[in-house]
Amino acid sequence: MTTDRQRTRTEAPAAPFGRALCAMVTPFTEAGALDLDGAQRLADHLVARGCDGLVLSGTTGESPTTSDAEKEELVRAVRAAVGDRVTLVAGVGTADTRHTVELARAAAKAGADGVLVVTPYYSRPPQEAVEFHFREVADASDVPVMLYDIPGRTGTAVATDTMLRLAEHPGIVAVKDCSYDLLGTQKVLSRTGLAYYAGCDEQILALCAIGATGYVSTVANVVPAHVRTILDRYAAGATREATDAQLGLTDLIDRMMNTPLPGTVTTKALLTTLDPPAAYTPLTP
Repeated sequence: MTTDRQRTRTEAPAAPFGRALCAMVTPFTEAGALDLDGAQRLADHLVARGCDGLVLSGTTGESPTTSDAEKEELVRAVRAAVGDRVTLVAGVGTADTRHTVELARAAAKAGADGVLVVTPYYSRPPQEAVEFHFREVADASDVPVMLYDIPGRTGTAVATDTMLRLAEHPGIVAVKDCSYDLLGTQKVLSRTGLAYYAGCDEQILALCAIGATGYVSTVANVVPAHVRTILDRYAAGATREATDAQLGLTDLIDRMMNTPLPGTVTTKALLTTLDPPAAYTPLTP
């Protein structure tokens, strides 16, 4: 039995938020204040180099340590900078359902095209509570929802059966996949129309090969055009060249994401070395 949201093998993956999304870092001044001018310049830099979507206030954007007001200001500033050239997805996930709903509504008013909602963290809720949380946010949101499955950070995975049920909600359209559960991802892709975005840079090509839409990439802060090349070559049928592009990122991914430092820290450090420095205002060491 099929549903309206199931995808046939010949259909291209849906792209509700674009395909090449950067999980953008959040610039701050030397005094620790939100640097909206730096954020605007960085956003413009990324769009000019191939990103067709930006994710603000995600893990890489330091969402756990920015205020509600800063999150809203960031969306407004970046929207003003990029206009309608790209989609903006705002991270609004917290461990509190009511707070998440408030952030989702504020993000939509500020100009976000969608919201990224992470599994409630720390409290390790059962699957029934996980499903309730996502449904409540989707019901209350004025923009579509991208689920964020990252059990390594939250302590709780979104079970495959839970994901299949959530896919029936009309407001839940996408998943940022950091689950490292390839079989579970494949099951959901084969049975639903959810748009999957690789949330781990080393898995971009692997997930595209089984039907993912694209990526939400941290590494794209530094080499946006290279990361975009993986998608473009694969879509053109140049699978060997797409593989070469993916493998060509191996050392950079390892150095950025496989260290004791958070990816945000390594990304900001690398951004200061670019020429020009991605129009990014760095913190002074």
